[in-house]
Amino acid sequence: MTSHPSAPATSTPVLGTPHRKRVALGSTVGTTIENYDFIGYGTAAGLYFGDVFFPESDPTTAVLLSFATLGVGFAARPLGGIVGGYLGDKIGRKPVLIGSLIVMGLATFSIGLLPTYASIGATAGILLAVVRIIQGLAFGAEWGGAILMTYEHAPWRRKGQYGAIPQAGFPLGLLLANLAFFASAGLPGDWVWRVPFLLSGVLIVAGIWIRLRITESPEFETAKESGEIAKNPLVEVIRSDWRNLLRAFGMRIAETAGYAVAITYLTAYVKQRDLATASDTIMALVIAALLGFPATLLWGRLTDRVGRKPVYLFGTALMVVMGIPLFLLANTGNLVLIVVAFVVSFTICQNSLAGTQSSWFPELFETGTRSSGASLAYQLSAVVSGFTAFWAVSLYESFGWHGPAVLFSVYGLIGLVAAALTRDTNPLSRRLSDAAAERAAREGAAAQTVAS
Repeated sequence: MTSHPSAPATSTPVLGTPHRKRVALGSTVGTTIENYDFIGYGTAAGLYFGDVFFPESDPTTAVLLSFATLGVGFAARPLGGIVGGYLGDKIGRKPVLIGSLIVMGLATFSIGLLPTYASIGATAGILLAVVRIIQGLAFGAEWGGAILMTYEHAPWRRKGQYGAIPQAGFPLGLLLANLAFFASAGLPGDWVWRVPFLLSGVLIVAGIWIRLRITESPEFETAKESGEIAKNPLVEVIRSDWRNLLRAFGMRIAETAGYAVAITYLTAYVKQRDLATASDTIMALVIAALLGFPATLLWGRLTDRVGRKPVYLFGTALMVVMGIPLFLLANTGNLVLIVVAFVVSFTICQNSLAGTQSSWFPELFETGTRSSGASLAYQLSAVVSGFTAFWAVSLYESFGWHGPAVLFSVYGLIGLVAAALTRDTNPLSRRLSDAAAERAAREGAAAQTVAS
């Protein structure tokens, strides 16, 4: 059962629900915290974990092992997406949001308490991998609920704008994580990486309090009352909407795996080649993240004006041509140009795709299977992206910097082809009909106010 509606589900008011802003805030706070936790690990893996957990290895092998633990977290995300998506379609979006945040918080806080190789030997690396898997499960369950709660409360004509708000939690999480590592850079010994993980405990408490105050998705409640809840939403979406799953999977690879090359791997690359200090690299990431927050919101808003597909085609096409220039900028060793490399790859390439996915992916699936479909498509790509930094290191060893540069462009090409094959769910005809419906709703509301 594939749905390509000409307008959003009628269970959502034309002007959105009265709780739309609170829901968007609650979803964004949670995604910010979860991204702080998940992305903070990537920064630590690139800068510290190779020496701390795998010191017996040579430098290259240590980085490979560190990125391998990063990868297992990504590999666990599809399972988290399957469980979270299934529960989101069966019991609601809100319980999944709260549960995933609690699990992620506990896992991240425990990383700050882990013993190192110096204390317990190789067991330390095993414990690190186990906690990372738990992080991946929680993060996989998070995205679908946060996006769909916001999307299904949003006004008809501003689904892209509202959907991009929790997606902006990605650059916000990146910003907070790197600010924490930047602030802790002068601390002695292991405290330099422990403190940022321990600080997540404070954020989790605040996030849970906010999420407890948001209301359930109106579209889910309507589907539940009308008996439209699928008996097995996961099986239903795979059987009926596998084409959309594959298309979204390809589009998502460009964004998440591209990020793994341009941010996660490049962070370790500039450090290993002495192109920038750890502090300068973190500062470059902070600048990119600071600009990435408004950029994500603007990209989402643009999809409401010009459509989802044109924005995605632009972002992926830029990725195709940016692979070599990205590394040429980094290779100069000039801090300003390194900042430019991070900013372009993040705020334009990655953020344009992330800001579009939050509305385009949900619109590819029916309400009753939307959580399972969007979550599964979104998280399946994590298997690829999770080991991308690992592959990038191997490619560098064989082909120099050209290897990872070409890999970045290849991911962009995959996303470009997938986007070209996917139907735009917000074409001009729909935007015009939505505008007319919104005007009628506003006029009706105004008339009702006058009459009362």
